[in-house]
Amino acid sequence: MNMNGPLARAARALIQWPRSHVAKIAGLEEEALAQFEAGASVFAASDLTRLRDALERGGAVFIGEDNSGGLGVRLKFNAKDVRAINRMEGEGGPVGTDDV
Repeated sequence: MNMNGPLARAARALIQWPRSHVAKIAGLEEEALAQFEAGASVFAASDLTRLRDALERGGAVFIGEDNSGGLGVRLKFNAKDVRAINRMEGEGGPVGTDDV
């Protein structure tokens, strides 16, 4: 699926993450992300993949273009669910062996 700047900006707005946070998670420069969202630059395929992964971690779901409409984005989880999931990740300590 193609992702353009306005779609990335919409996804970021939906998940309510600041540009600096998304840039950090995706391994991108904040200014480069701002330029991409404004449509003033393009990203390499690897950058787009990292950006999409970061936005999906926040709960964005990208919708591909089909006969009924163009590209889109929606929320997978609400903000409360995302916070709960992020809080639960890594709980329980390290994985160990089971000698049962």
